[in-house]
Amino acid sequence: MSKVYLALQDNDISRYIVEAIEEDNPDATIQHMPAMIRIENEELLTIRRETVEEKLGRDWDIQELHLNLITLGGNVDEDEDQLTLCWKS
Repeated sequence: MSKVYLALQDNDISRYIVEAIEEDNPDATIQHMPAMIRIENEELLTIRRETVEEKLGRDWDIQELHLNLITLGGNVDEDEDQLTLCWKS
């Protein structure tokens, strides 16, 4: 198994995104580092627009993730409702 990962800037918006990721991916590992939050999981990590909107309390476009994104690892599958990282073909 290979881990997929995502690193976000540590700011107010990212903290809500991380809460949403934790809710949708209960097995994910979250590491808080200086100025960065790293999230990793085995093979699959999903960020759902609907869950992030619930945490933020406002509409959220999945493209807004890129404003806080530092790096990611995995194959990206993205549409208007979610972004998924995976290593499966």
